[in-house]
Amino acid sequence: MGEKAKLNKQSTTKGFAILTAASFLVKFLSLLYVPFLGKILGDIGIGVYASAYNIFTYIYILTNAGIPVAISKIVSELIALGNYKDAVKTFKIARFLLFILGMIMSILMLIFVSPIANLTNSAPSKLAIMALAPTILLTSVLSAYRGYFQGRGNMTPTAVSQVFEQVANTVFSLVFAACFIKYGVEAGAAGGTIGTSVGALVAVIYMIRFYEKNKVFRVPKGYNQLGIKRFTTKKIIKKLLGVAIPMTICLGIQQSGLFIDLWLVKSRMISFGMTKVQADVLWGVLFKYTTLINVPIAIISSLAITILPSISSLMALRDKKAVRNKINYAFRLCFLVAVPCAVGLAVLAGPVVNLIQYGSSVARLLIYGSVVILLMAVVSIQTSILQGIGKVYLVTVYAFFGIIGKIITNYIFVAIPSINILGAIMGNAVSFAILLILNYITINKVLKIKIKLLSHAIKPILASVVMAIIAKLMYSNFNYIFSYVKEGYFANAIALLISIVFAIVTYFFTLVLLGGLSKEDLDVLPSRITKIVPKSILGRLK
Repeated sequence: MGEKAKLNKQSTTKGFAILTAASFLVKFLSLLYVPFLGKILGDIGIGVYASAYNIFTYIYILTNAGIPVAISKIVSELIALGNYKDAVKTFKIARFLLFILGMIMSILMLIFVSPIANLTNSAPSKLAIMALAPTILLTSVLSAYRGYFQGRGNMTPTAVSQVFEQVANTVFSLVFAACFIKYGVEAGAAGGTIGTSVGALVAVIYMIRFYEKNKVFRVPKGYNQLGIKRFTTKKIIKKLLGVAIPMTICLGIQQSGLFIDLWLVKSRMISFGMTKVQADVLWGVLFKYTTLINVPIAIISSLAITILPSISSLMALRDKKAVRNKINYAFRLCFLVAVPCAVGLAVLAGPVVNLIQYGSSVARLLIYGSVVILLMAVVSIQTSILQGIGKVYLVTVYAFFGIIGKIITNYIFVAIPSINILGAIMGNAVSFAILLILNYITINKVLKIKIKLLSHAIKPILASVVMAIIAKLMYSNFNYIFSYVKEGYFANAIALLISIVFAIVTYFFTLVLLGGLSKEDLDVLPSRITKIVPKSILGRLK
Protein backbone atom coordinates (compact mmCIF):
# COMPACT_ATOMS: atom_id res chain seq x y z
CA MET A 1 0.00 0.00 0.00
CA GLY A 2 1.32 3.48 -0.91
CA GLU A 3 2.19 6.14 1.62
CA LYS A 4 -0.89 8.24 0.75
CA ALA A 5 -3.13 5.24 1.29
CA LYS A 6 -1.53 4.52 4.66
CA LEU A 7 -2.06 8.08 5.81
CA ASN A 8 -5.59 7.93 4.49
CA LYS A 9 -6.32 4.78 6.49
CA GLN A 10 -4.84 6.28 9.64
CA SER A 11 -6.97 9.40 9.28
CA THR A 12 -10.04 7.24 8.70
CA THR A 13 -9.39 5.27 11.88
CA LYS A 14 -8.82 8.40 13.95
CA GLY A 15 -11.84 10.17 12.45
CA PHE A 16 -14.02 7.15 13.08
CA ALA A 17 -12.86 6.97 16.70
CA ILE A 18 -13.60 10.67 17.29
CA LEU A 19 -17.03 10.59 15.67
CA THR A 20 -17.90 7.30 17.38
CA ALA A 21 -17.19 8.72 20.82
CA ALA A 22 -19.27 11.81 20.08
CA SER A 23 -22.12 9.85 18.49
CA PHE A 24 -22.28 7.46 21.42
CA LEU A 25 -22.46 10.33 23.90
CA VAL A 26 -25.10 12.12 21.82
CA LYS A 27 -27.31 9.04 21.50
CA PHE A 28 -26.81 8.21 25.17
CA LEU A 29 -28.15 11.66 26.05
CA SER A 30 -31.08 11.02 23.68
CA LEU A 31 -31.86 7.81 25.53
CA LEU A 32 -31.75 9.60 28.85
CA TYR A 33 -33.96 12.53 28.01
CA VAL A 34 -36.74 10.66 26.16
CA PRO A 35 -38.03 8.92 29.36
CA PHE A 36 -38.09 12.27 31.17
CA LEU A 37 -39.86 13.84 28.22
CA GLY A 38 -42.32 10.95 28.29
CA LYS A 39 -43.02 11.60 31.98
CA ILE A 40 -43.78 15.24 31.21
CA LEU A 41 -45.85 14.71 28.04
CA GLY A 42 -47.44 11.29 28.74
CA ASP A 43 -47.97 8.52 26.18
CA ILE A 44 -50.22 10.59 23.94
CA GLY A 45 -47.91 13.62 24.13
CA ILE A 46 -44.81 11.62 23.21
CA GLY A 47 -46.72 10.24 20.20
CA VAL A 48 -47.56 13.79 19.08
CA TYR A 49 -43.94 14.84 19.62
CA ALA A 50 -42.66 11.82 17.67
CA SER A 51 -44.96 12.57 14.72
CA ALA A 52 -43.77 16.20 14.52
CA TYR A 53 -40.14 15.18 14.86
CA ASN A 54 -40.40 12.62 12.07
CA ILE A 55 -41.90 15.23 9.76
CA PHE A 56 -39.08 17.63 10.69
CA THR A 57 -36.50 14.89 10.09
CA TYR A 58 -37.80 14.31 6.59
CA ILE A 59 -37.76 18.01 5.67
CA TYR A 60 -34.31 18.28 7.24
CA ILE A 61 -33.07 15.46 5.00
CA LEU A 62 -34.57 17.04 1.86
CA THR A 63 -32.84 20.31 2.72
CA ASN A 64 -29.53 19.21 4.18
CA ALA A 65 -28.71 15.69 3.07
CA GLY A 66 -27.40 16.23 -0.44
CA ILE A 67 -25.23 19.36 -0.41
CA PRO A 68 -23.13 18.51 2.72
CA VAL A 69 -22.31 15.10 1.17
CA ALA A 70 -21.37 16.92 -2.04
CA ILE A 71 -19.18 19.36 -0.07
CA SER A 72 -17.37 16.53 1.70
CA LYS A 73 -16.84 14.58 -1.54
CA ILE A 74 -15.73 17.49 -3.73
CA VAL A 75 -13.55 19.19 -1.08
CA SER A 76 -11.72 15.90 -0.39
CA GLU A 77 -11.14 15.39 -4.14
CA LEU A 78 -9.83 18.94 -4.61
CA ILE A 79 -7.52 18.67 -1.61
CA ALA A 80 -6.17 15.33 -2.90
CA LEU A 81 -5.31 17.13 -6.17
CA GLY A 82 -3.73 20.09 -4.32
CA ASN A 83 -6.46 22.56 -5.36
CA TYR A 84 -6.89 24.24 -1.94
CA LYS A 85 -8.33 27.53 -3.24
CA ASP A 86 -11.23 25.83 -5.00
CA ALA A 87 -11.83 23.63 -1.95
CA VAL A 88 -12.54 26.79 0.08
CA LYS A 89 -14.48 28.32 -2.81
CA THR A 90 -16.66 25.19 -2.99
CA PHE A 91 -17.50 25.50 0.71
CA LYS A 92 -18.43 29.20 0.46
CA ILE A 93 -20.69 28.63 -2.54
CA ALA A 94 -22.35 25.63 -0.86
CA ARG A 95 -22.82 27.55 2.40
CA PHE A 96 -24.68 30.31 0.52
CA LEU A 97 -26.86 27.79 -1.34
CA LEU A 98 -27.72 26.00 1.91
CA PHE A 99 -28.57 29.26 3.65
CA ILE A 100 -31.03 30.23 0.89
CA LEU A 101 -32.49 26.71 0.71
CA GLY A 102 -32.82 26.50 4.50
CA MET A 103 -34.66 29.83 4.64
CA ILE A 104 -37.07 28.79 1.86
CA MET A 105 -37.83 25.41 3.46
CA SER A 106 -38.39 26.97 6.90
CA ILE A 107 -40.93 29.41 5.42
CA LEU A 108 -42.68 26.67 3.43
CA MET A 109 -42.82 24.51 6.57
CA LEU A 110 -44.70 27.31 8.37
CA ILE A 111 -47.02 28.07 5.45
CA PHE A 112 -48.01 24.46 4.72
CA VAL A 113 -48.06 23.17 8.30
CA SER A 114 -51.76 22.22 8.19
CA PRO A 115 -51.67 20.18 4.95
CA ILE A 116 -48.48 18.41 6.08
CA ALA A 117 -49.96 17.48 9.46
CA ASN A 118 -53.28 16.34 8.00
CA LEU A 119 -51.63 14.33 5.24
CA THR A 120 -49.67 12.29 7.79
CA ASN A 121 -52.55 11.78 10.24
CA SER A 122 -50.73 14.10 12.64
CA ALA A 123 -53.12 17.05 13.10
CA PRO A 124 -52.28 17.48 16.85
CA SER A 125 -48.62 18.01 15.86
CA LYS A 126 -49.16 21.37 14.11
CA LEU A 127 -47.73 23.52 16.91
CA ALA A 128 -44.70 21.25 17.30
CA ILE A 129 -44.03 21.35 13.52
CA MET A 130 -44.18 25.16 13.58
CA ALA A 131 -41.77 25.27 16.52
CA LEU A 132 -39.31 23.12 14.56
CA ALA A 133 -39.42 25.28 11.40
CA PRO A 134 -36.55 27.68 12.36
CA THR A 135 -34.32 24.67 13.02
CA ILE A 136 -34.20 23.90 9.29
CA LEU A 137 -32.42 27.19 8.57
CA LEU A 138 -29.95 26.73 11.44
CA THR A 139 -29.15 23.12 10.55
CA SER A 140 -28.63 24.09 6.90
CA VAL A 141 -25.81 26.46 7.83
CA LEU A 142 -24.49 23.91 10.31
CA SER A 143 -24.42 21.16 7.67
CA ALA A 144 -22.27 23.30 5.36
CA TYR A 145 -19.55 23.69 7.98
CA ARG A 146 -19.66 20.01 8.94
CA GLY A 147 -19.44 18.88 5.32
CA TYR A 148 -16.44 21.17 4.74
CA PHE A 149 -14.39 19.90 7.67
CA GLN A 150 -15.32 16.29 6.93
CA GLY A 151 -13.99 16.85 3.42
CA ARG A 152 -10.76 18.14 4.97
CA GLY A 153 -10.52 14.92 7.00
CA ASN A 154 -11.06 16.75 10.30
CA MET A 155 -13.89 15.09 12.22
CA THR A 156 -13.25 16.90 15.53
CA PRO A 157 -15.42 20.01 14.90
CA THR A 158 -18.34 17.82 13.76
CA ALA A 159 -17.98 15.64 16.85
CA VAL A 160 -17.73 18.54 19.32
CA SER A 161 -20.61 20.44 17.71
CA GLN A 162 -22.80 17.31 17.92
CA VAL A 163 -22.17 17.04 21.67
CA PHE A 164 -22.88 20.76 22.27
CA GLU A 165 -26.02 20.51 20.16
CA GLN A 166 -27.39 17.50 22.02
CA VAL A 167 -26.62 18.87 25.50
CA ALA A 168 -28.46 22.11 24.72
CA ASN A 169 -31.27 20.15 23.04
CA THR A 170 -31.72 17.88 26.07
CA VAL A 171 -31.80 20.69 28.65
CA PHE A 172 -34.02 23.14 26.79
CA SER A 173 -36.42 20.49 25.44
CA LEU A 174 -37.22 19.31 28.96
CA VAL A 175 -37.47 22.84 30.35
CA PHE A 176 -39.84 24.13 27.67
CA ALA A 177 -41.91 20.93 27.66
CA ALA A 178 -42.42 21.29 31.41
CA CYS A 179 -43.33 24.98 31.02
CA PHE A 180 -45.83 24.48 28.18
CA ILE A 181 -47.54 21.21 29.19
CA LYS A 182 -49.92 23.16 31.45
CA TYR A 183 -51.47 24.60 28.27
CA GLY A 184 -52.23 21.11 26.91
CA VAL A 185 -50.56 18.13 25.24
CA GLU A 186 -50.09 19.89 21.89
CA ALA A 187 -48.39 22.88 23.51
CA GLY A 188 -46.22 20.59 25.65
CA ALA A 189 -45.08 18.65 22.57
CA ALA A 190 -44.25 21.97 20.86
CA GLY A 191 -42.25 23.02 23.91
CA GLY A 192 -40.33 19.76 23.73
CA THR A 193 -39.14 20.64 20.22
CA ILE A 194 -37.76 24.11 21.08
CA GLY A 195 -34.56 22.57 22.42
CA THR A 196 -33.80 21.30 18.90
CA SER A 197 -33.58 24.88 17.61
CA VAL A 198 -31.51 26.03 20.59
CA GLY A 199 -29.13 23.08 20.18
CA ALA A 200 -28.67 23.84 16.47
CA LEU A 201 -27.95 27.51 17.27
CA VAL A 202 -25.29 26.57 19.83
CA ALA A 203 -23.65 24.18 17.33
CA VAL A 204 -23.69 26.83 14.55
CA ILE A 205 -21.96 29.37 16.80
CA TYR A 206 -19.27 26.82 17.71
CA MET A 207 -18.68 25.84 14.05
CA ILE A 208 -18.37 29.46 12.89
CA ARG A 209 -15.82 30.19 15.64
CA PHE A 210 -13.87 27.02 14.79
CA TYR A 211 -13.85 27.90 11.10
CA GLU A 212 -12.53 31.41 11.73
CA LYS A 213 -9.64 29.96 13.73
CA ASN A 214 -8.85 27.09 11.31
CA LYS A 215 -9.73 28.32 7.81
CA VAL A 216 -6.13 28.55 6.57
CA PHE A 217 -4.73 25.40 4.90
CA ARG A 218 -1.35 23.98 5.83
CA VAL A 219 0.24 23.84 2.39
CA PRO A 220 2.90 21.10 1.83
CA LYS A 221 6.52 22.16 1.22
CA GLY A 222 7.31 22.77 -2.43
CA TYR A 223 3.66 23.32 -3.31
CA ASN A 224 3.16 25.14 -6.59
CA GLN A 225 -0.35 26.31 -7.44
CA LEU A 226 0.59 27.32 -10.99
CA GLY A 227 0.12 23.76 -12.25
CA ILE A 228 -3.29 23.36 -10.60
CA LYS A 229 -6.41 23.40 -12.79
CA ARG A 230 -8.87 25.97 -11.36
CA PHE A 231 -12.68 25.82 -11.64
CA THR A 232 -15.14 28.62 -12.35
CA THR A 233 -18.04 29.33 -10.00
CA LYS A 234 -20.43 27.88 -12.60
CA LYS A 235 -18.38 24.67 -12.80
CA ILE A 236 -18.29 24.28 -8.99
CA ILE A 237 -22.07 24.80 -8.71
CA LYS A 238 -22.54 22.19 -11.46
CA LYS A 239 -20.29 19.73 -9.60
CA LEU A 240 -22.11 20.40 -6.30
CA LEU A 241 -25.56 19.95 -7.81
CA GLY A 242 -24.38 16.90 -9.78
CA VAL A 243 -23.79 15.12 -6.46
CA ALA A 244 -26.34 16.91 -4.26
CA ILE A 245 -29.47 16.45 -6.42
CA PRO A 246 -29.29 12.65 -6.84
CA MET A 247 -28.22 12.28 -3.20
CA THR A 248 -31.15 14.38 -2.00
CA ILE A 249 -33.56 12.37 -4.15
CA CYS A 250 -32.01 9.13 -2.90
CA LEU A 251 -32.16 10.02 0.78
CA GLY A 252 -35.57 11.61 0.27
CA ILE A 253 -36.86 8.30 -1.11
CA GLN A 254 -35.16 6.28 1.65
CA GLN A 255 -36.46 8.52 4.40
CA SER A 256 -39.91 8.76 2.88
CA GLY A 257 -40.29 5.65 4.97
CA LEU A 258 -40.95 8.06 7.83
CA PHE A 259 -43.94 9.52 6.00
CA ILE A 260 -45.03 6.08 4.87
CA ASP A 261 -44.98 4.92 8.48
CA LEU A 262 -46.85 8.04 9.65
CA TRP A 263 -49.52 7.76 6.95
CA LEU A 264 -49.73 4.09 6.01
CA VAL A 265 -48.92 2.45 9.35
CA LYS A 266 -51.32 4.62 11.30
CA SER A 267 -54.11 4.27 8.73
CA ARG A 268 -53.66 0.48 8.54
CA MET A 269 -53.82 0.14 12.33
CA ILE A 270 -56.97 2.25 12.38
CA SER A 271 -58.41 0.08 9.58
CA PHE A 272 -58.57 -2.97 11.86
CA GLY A 273 -60.37 -1.10 14.65
CA MET A 274 -57.80 1.01 16.53
CA THR A 275 -58.66 4.56 17.55
CA LYS A 276 -56.41 7.49 16.54
CA VAL A 277 -55.33 7.84 20.17
CA GLN A 278 -54.31 4.16 20.33
CA ALA A 279 -52.41 4.54 17.04
CA ASP A 280 -50.58 7.61 18.44
CA VAL A 281 -49.59 5.64 21.56
CA LEU A 282 -48.19 2.79 19.44
CA TRP A 283 -46.41 5.35 17.29
CA GLY A 284 -44.74 6.61 20.47
CA VAL A 285 -43.59 3.03 21.16
CA LEU A 286 -42.06 2.85 17.67
CA PHE A 287 -40.34 6.19 18.28
CA LYS A 288 -38.73 4.86 21.47
CA TYR A 289 -37.56 1.74 19.64
CA THR A 290 -36.04 3.92 16.91
CA THR A 291 -34.27 6.04 19.53
CA LEU A 292 -32.68 2.89 20.97
CA ILE A 293 -31.44 1.38 17.72
CA ASN A 294 -30.09 4.76 16.65
CA VAL A 295 -27.30 4.35 19.23
CA PRO A 296 -25.42 1.61 17.33
CA ILE A 297 -26.52 3.04 13.97
CA ALA A 298 -24.95 6.38 14.91
CA ILE A 299 -21.61 4.62 15.44
CA ILE A 300 -21.78 3.02 11.99
CA SER A 301 -22.89 6.33 10.49
CA SER A 302 -19.68 7.81 11.90
CA LEU A 303 -17.73 5.25 9.89
CA ALA A 304 -19.82 6.02 6.78
CA ILE A 305 -19.19 9.77 7.17
CA THR A 306 -15.47 9.13 7.55
CA ILE A 307 -15.18 6.65 4.69
CA LEU A 308 -16.81 8.88 2.02
CA PRO A 309 -14.13 11.62 1.73
CA SER A 310 -11.30 9.10 2.01
CA ILE A 311 -12.66 6.95 -0.85
CA SER A 312 -13.40 10.07 -2.91
CA SER A 313 -9.81 11.30 -2.52
CA LEU A 314 -8.37 7.87 -3.41
CA MET A 315 -10.60 7.71 -6.51
CA ALA A 316 -9.36 11.19 -7.49
CA LEU A 317 -5.81 9.81 -7.24
CA ARG A 318 -6.93 6.72 -9.25
CA ASP A 319 -5.55 4.41 -6.54
CA LYS A 320 -7.98 1.50 -6.99
CA LYS A 321 -5.93 -0.90 -4.88
CA ALA A 322 -6.16 1.48 -1.92
CA VAL A 323 -9.89 1.85 -2.58
CA ARG A 324 -10.37 -1.92 -2.35
CA ASN A 325 -8.35 -2.06 0.88
CA LYS A 326 -10.38 0.82 2.27
CA ILE A 327 -13.67 -0.93 1.44
CA ASN A 328 -12.64 -4.19 3.07
CA TYR A 329 -11.39 -2.29 6.11
CA ALA A 330 -14.71 -0.44 6.39
CA PHE A 331 -16.78 -3.63 6.24
CA ARG A 332 -14.56 -5.28 8.87
CA LEU A 333 -15.10 -2.38 11.27
CA CYS A 334 -18.80 -2.33 10.40
CA PHE A 335 -19.36 -5.96 11.40
CA LEU A 336 -17.06 -5.70 14.44
CA VAL A 337 -19.37 -2.99 15.84
CA ALA A 338 -22.82 -3.78 14.39
CA VAL A 339 -23.05 -7.52 15.11
CA PRO A 340 -22.42 -7.39 18.90
CA CYS A 341 -24.69 -4.32 19.20
CA ALA A 342 -27.56 -6.11 17.43
CA VAL A 343 -27.11 -9.35 19.36
CA GLY A 344 -26.59 -7.57 22.67
CA LEU A 345 -29.73 -5.44 22.33
CA ALA A 346 -31.79 -8.49 21.36
CA VAL A 347 -30.58 -10.62 24.29
CA LEU A 348 -30.80 -7.84 26.89
CA ALA A 349 -33.84 -6.07 25.43
CA GLY A 350 -35.98 -6.47 28.54
CA PRO A 351 -33.38 -5.23 31.07
CA VAL A 352 -32.34 -2.31 28.81
CA VAL A 353 -35.92 -1.15 28.34
CA ASN A 354 -36.60 -1.50 32.09
CA LEU A 355 -33.51 0.58 32.88
CA ILE A 356 -34.56 3.53 30.74
CA GLN A 357 -38.25 2.91 31.52
CA TYR A 358 -39.47 2.70 27.93
CA GLY A 359 -42.12 0.06 28.62
CA SER A 360 -42.31 -3.65 27.83
CA SER A 361 -43.83 -3.01 24.38
CA VAL A 362 -40.52 -1.53 23.22
CA ALA A 363 -38.64 -4.69 24.30
CA ARG A 364 -40.74 -6.80 21.89
CA LEU A 365 -39.89 -4.49 19.02
CA LEU A 366 -36.21 -4.49 20.00
CA ILE A 367 -35.92 -8.28 20.00
CA TYR A 368 -37.36 -8.64 16.50
CA GLY A 369 -35.96 -5.36 15.18
CA SER A 370 -32.32 -5.96 16.13
CA VAL A 371 -31.74 -7.55 12.71
CA VAL A 372 -32.55 -4.15 11.18
CA ILE A 373 -29.46 -2.74 12.94
CA LEU A 374 -27.21 -5.08 10.99
CA LEU A 375 -28.95 -4.44 7.66
CA MET A 376 -28.90 -0.65 8.15
CA ALA A 377 -25.23 -0.74 9.14
CA VAL A 378 -24.13 -2.61 6.01
CA VAL A 379 -26.31 -0.47 3.72
CA SER A 380 -24.92 2.72 5.32
CA ILE A 381 -21.35 1.68 4.46
CA GLN A 382 -22.35 0.48 0.99
CA THR A 383 -24.08 3.80 0.26
CA SER A 384 -20.97 5.80 1.24
CA ILE A 385 -18.83 3.54 -0.96
CA LEU A 386 -21.11 4.02 -3.97
CA GLN A 387 -21.14 7.78 -3.37
CA GLY A 388 -17.36 7.79 -3.11
CA ILE A 389 -16.91 5.98 -6.44
CA GLY A 390 -19.39 8.27 -8.18
CA LYS A 391 -22.45 5.98 -8.42
CA VAL A 392 -24.90 8.43 -6.81
CA TYR A 393 -27.64 7.90 -9.43
CA LEU A 394 -27.67 4.14 -8.92
CA VAL A 395 -28.05 4.66 -5.17
CA THR A 396 -31.13 6.75 -5.96
CA VAL A 397 -32.68 4.08 -8.17
CA TYR A 398 -32.04 1.38 -5.58
CA ALA A 399 -33.65 3.51 -2.87
CA PHE A 400 -36.85 3.52 -4.94
CA PHE A 401 -36.92 -0.29 -5.09
CA GLY A 402 -36.31 -0.46 -1.34
CA ILE A 403 -39.20 1.85 -0.52
CA ILE A 404 -41.57 -0.17 -2.77
CA GLY A 405 -40.67 -3.27 -0.76
CA LYS A 406 -41.37 -1.37 2.45
CA ILE A 407 -44.80 -0.14 1.30
CA ILE A 408 -45.95 -3.62 0.28
CA THR A 409 -44.71 -5.19 3.52
CA ASN A 410 -46.24 -2.48 5.71
CA TYR A 411 -49.58 -2.68 3.93
CA ILE A 412 -49.85 -6.44 4.39
CA PHE A 413 -48.55 -6.94 7.92
CA VAL A 414 -49.49 -3.79 9.91
CA ALA A 415 -53.20 -4.52 9.44
CA ILE A 416 -52.82 -7.95 11.09
CA PRO A 417 -53.89 -7.27 14.73
CA SER A 418 -51.37 -9.67 16.27
CA ILE A 419 -48.51 -7.94 14.41
CA ASN A 420 -49.65 -4.23 14.17
CA ILE A 421 -46.68 -1.88 14.76
CA LEU A 422 -44.19 -4.74 14.33
CA GLY A 423 -45.15 -4.64 10.66
CA ALA A 424 -43.32 -1.30 10.32
CA ILE A 425 -40.11 -2.98 11.47
CA MET A 426 -40.67 -5.84 9.04
CA GLY A 427 -41.06 -3.24 6.30
CA ASN A 428 -37.73 -1.65 7.26
CA ALA A 429 -36.02 -5.05 7.21
CA VAL A 430 -37.33 -5.85 3.72
CA SER A 431 -36.38 -2.39 2.43
CA PHE A 432 -32.78 -2.56 3.66
CA ALA A 433 -32.39 -6.19 2.55
CA ILE A 434 -33.28 -5.14 -1.02
CA LEU A 435 -30.78 -2.26 -0.85
CA LEU A 436 -28.06 -4.51 0.57
CA ILE A 437 -28.36 -7.02 -2.28
CA LEU A 438 -28.45 -4.40 -5.05
CA ASN A 439 -25.56 -2.39 -3.55
CA TYR A 440 -23.49 -5.55 -3.09
CA ILE A 441 -23.87 -6.57 -6.73
CA THR A 442 -22.97 -3.08 -7.97
CA ILE A 443 -19.86 -2.62 -5.81
CA ASN A 444 -18.47 -5.99 -6.87
CA LYS A 445 -19.25 -5.29 -10.53
CA VAL A 446 -17.90 -1.72 -10.71
CA LEU A 447 -14.68 -2.34 -8.77
CA LYS A 448 -14.25 -5.83 -10.25
CA ILE A 449 -13.71 -7.38 -6.84
CA LYS A 450 -15.45 -10.04 -4.79
CA ILE A 451 -16.28 -8.63 -1.39
CA LYS A 452 -17.31 -11.56 0.73
CA LEU A 453 -19.50 -9.98 3.39
CA LEU A 454 -19.99 -13.28 5.22
CA SER A 455 -16.23 -13.74 5.62
CA HIS A 456 -16.06 -10.35 7.37
CA ALA A 457 -19.11 -11.18 9.50
CA ILE A 458 -18.52 -14.79 10.55
CA LYS A 459 -16.00 -14.18 13.37
CA PRO A 460 -17.96 -11.27 14.91
CA ILE A 461 -21.11 -13.47 14.74
CA LEU A 462 -19.40 -16.40 16.53
CA ALA A 463 -17.91 -14.08 19.16
CA SER A 464 -21.32 -12.41 19.63
CA VAL A 465 -23.03 -15.78 20.21
CA VAL A 466 -20.56 -16.56 23.02
CA MET A 467 -21.02 -13.02 24.32
CA ALA A 468 -24.82 -13.42 24.32
CA ILE A 469 -24.69 -16.64 26.36
CA ILE A 470 -22.37 -15.08 28.95
CA ALA A 471 -24.40 -11.85 29.11
CA LYS A 472 -27.67 -13.72 29.64
CA LEU A 473 -26.18 -15.93 32.36
CA MET A 474 -24.55 -12.98 34.13
CA TYR A 475 -27.73 -10.93 34.09
CA SER A 476 -29.95 -13.76 35.38
CA ASN A 477 -27.59 -14.66 38.21
CA PHE A 478 -26.74 -11.14 39.35
CA ASN A 479 -30.34 -9.94 39.09
CA TYR A 480 -31.33 -12.87 41.35
CA ILE A 481 -28.53 -12.07 43.84
CA PHE A 482 -29.19 -8.30 44.01
CA SER A 483 -32.94 -8.81 44.34
CA TYR A 484 -32.23 -9.92 47.95
CA VAL A 485 -30.73 -6.47 48.60
CA LYS A 486 -33.34 -4.41 46.80
CA GLU A 487 -35.82 -5.80 44.33
CA GLY A 488 -36.90 -4.09 41.14
CA TYR A 489 -35.12 -1.19 39.41
CA PHE A 490 -31.92 -1.29 41.50
CA ALA A 491 -31.33 -5.02 41.00
CA ASN A 492 -32.00 -4.72 37.26
CA ALA A 493 -29.65 -1.74 36.84
CA ILE A 494 -26.69 -3.30 38.67
CA ALA A 495 -27.16 -6.71 37.05
CA LEU A 496 -27.41 -5.11 33.60
CA LEU A 497 -24.26 -3.03 34.13
CA ILE A 498 -22.27 -6.08 35.24
CA SER A 499 -23.57 -8.24 32.39
CA ILE A 500 -22.63 -5.53 29.84
CA VAL A 501 -19.06 -5.37 31.21
CA PHE A 502 -18.78 -9.16 31.04
CA ALA A 503 -20.28 -9.11 27.53
CA ILE A 504 -17.72 -6.60 26.23
CA VAL A 505 -14.77 -8.48 27.76
CA THR A 506 -16.09 -11.83 26.47
CA TYR A 507 -16.59 -10.46 22.95
CA PHE A 508 -13.09 -8.97 22.85
CA PHE A 509 -11.28 -12.07 24.09
CA THR A 510 -13.34 -14.43 21.92
CA LEU A 511 -12.51 -12.32 18.88
CA VAL A 512 -8.80 -12.47 19.72
CA LEU A 513 -8.95 -16.27 20.10
CA LEU A 514 -10.77 -16.56 16.77
CA GLY A 515 -8.25 -14.30 15.03
CA GLY A 516 -10.94 -11.76 14.23
CA LEU A 517 -9.09 -8.73 15.59
CA SER A 518 -5.95 -6.99 14.35
CA LYS A 519 -3.61 -4.42 15.91
CA GLU A 520 -4.96 -1.89 13.42
CA ASP A 521 -8.49 -2.37 14.80
CA LEU A 522 -7.31 -1.30 18.25
CA ASP A 523 -6.49 2.15 16.85
CA VAL A 524 -10.19 2.92 17.13
CA LEU A 525 -9.97 2.57 20.92
CA PRO A 526 -8.52 5.29 23.19
CA SER A 527 -4.88 4.70 24.13
CA ARG A 528 -5.82 4.47 27.83
CA ILE A 529 -7.88 1.38 27.07
CA THR A 530 -5.33 -0.29 24.80
CA LYS A 531 -2.64 0.18 27.46
CA ILE A 532 -4.47 -2.11 29.89
CA VAL A 533 -4.72 -4.92 27.33
CA PRO A 534 -2.27 -7.68 28.40
CA LYS A 535 0.85 -8.02 26.25
CA SER A 536 0.09 -11.73 25.81
CA ILE A 537 -3.15 -10.70 24.06
CA LEU A 538 -1.48 -8.03 21.94
CA GLY A 539 1.08 -10.63 20.88
CA ARG A 540 -1.68 -12.73 19.31
CA LEU A 541 -2.84 -9.84 17.11
CA LYS A 542 -1.55 -9.49 13.57
